[in-house]
Amino acid sequence: MSGDPSLDLGPVEDFPTGRYRLFEVGRREIGVVRLADGSVHAVLNRCPHRGAPVCRGVVTSTLIPSDPDDLTIGYEGEIVRCPWHGYEFSVRSGECLFIGGGIRLHTFPAAVRDGRVHVEGVPAEASRAAGRPGSTE
Repeated sequence: MSGDPSLDLGPVEDFPTGRYRLFEVGRREIGVVRLADGSVHAVLNRCPHRGAPVCRGVVTSTLIPSDPDDLTIGYEGEIVRCPWHGYEFSVRSGECLFIGGGIRLHTFPAAVRDGRVHVEGVPAEASRAAGRPGSTE
């Protein structure tokens, strides 16, 4: 992560695996999710397709290209599916799986430091974040 100031969003234990926690940061809502490998990832809670609250979508896997008679599941627990139109995005990169390079989620650098979740790149007017669990069940 860069030398920019970061938001300390709390202990990593407060971030359930595979579910977004939502934070009001200034005039934005940011979702932070912890993956099974322990990494954390932050996105703006807005789908670039039609503005849906993407962090309320399911964190799941997806079907990946495979032989015609074989259904292969991949990216387990690393895909968020938009609740409005079903667009699928990589939790890690923000890339849309449907449109190569066409649209992507706005991501923020996030990391665990000293057992706490930190997010960078949030607007300066946001001096604190008010968090609540997301509803990605």
